Amino acid sequence: MQFDLFGEAPQPKKTLDDLLSEMYAMTDDPLADAGTNVVICRGNPEAKLAIVGEAPGPQENIQGVPFVGRAGKLLDQILEAGGFDPEKDVFITNSVFRMPPGEDGKSFRKPTTPEIEAYKPYLMEIIRLVDPQILLLTGNVACQSLLGETGITRLRGAWRQVDGRWVMPIFHPSYLLRNPARTPGSPKAQMWEDVREVRRKWELLREGEK
Repeated sequence: MQFDLFGEAPQPKKTLDDLLSEMYAMTDDPLADAGTNVVICRGNPEAKLAIVGEAPGPQENIQGVPFVGRAGKLLDQILEAGGFDPEKDVFITNSVFRMPPGEDGKSFRKPTTPEIEAYKPYLMEIIRLVDPQILLLTGNVACQSLLGETGITRLRGAWRQVDGRWVMPIFHPSYLLRNPARTPGSPKAQMWEDVREVRRKWELLREGEK
């Protein structure tokens, strides 16, 4: 290892594995005392498309993987309908990395703003290390974390560039489960429009790499 001019060895650059190991060992994060598990990511860390969720739910807390419950299964179906392989073409992570427990200790609640802000540096570092070209923000918590905005029905479907990445807010799959009708202008119809636009952008970026 080479030394710098002051005689100290440079620190090795942190890798995604380093960061994940650090996060799985967290004991001082705001939800550590809740006793819920750290749930960070799934999919391909080399993918150019990344999806940011909100927080783990009960199934995610049990399995230790994001988007594995009903909303996760619907997300995979949506991605596959858009021509994406959820395991090869996509990297999926969260805004908050433990399930915020409800008052009964079994259900879960929406993360608070202090919780969202506390986990944000970890999310930003994950995004920096994975380095996706396209970032999809599912629901208001992800939008609050990365954009400082909420109002998903207003924000969804519109591209913006953030730190050189193409970013689009989209509905959270759990919202689609609560609004299952697929009629013109419905959330499901809008989600399909958004996924087709994401596919179009993804193809254009792939062409630009050739």
